[in-house]
Amino acid sequence: MEGITTIGVDIAKNVFQLHGVNAEGQVVLRKALRRGQMQSFFQKLSPCLIGVEACATAHHWARTLIAIRYR
Repeated sequence: MEGITTIGVDIAKNVFQLHGVNAEGQVVLRKALRRGQMQSFFQKLSPCLIGVEACATAHHWARTLIAIRYR
């Protein structure tokens, strides 16, 4: 997971889809995660820009991901 600069997150009820690119815009990550795997995945990841789908739980996930970075 080295070199990821931007990740897009498509939020669903149980399975989230992640799409990560490097600085050149090349796809370096395509992954499906269950809700319970989100925090541990992002805790292991280097800081990067994260775009989250606009939906009812987007603010919750934004706060959760920000909290991971500032612990």
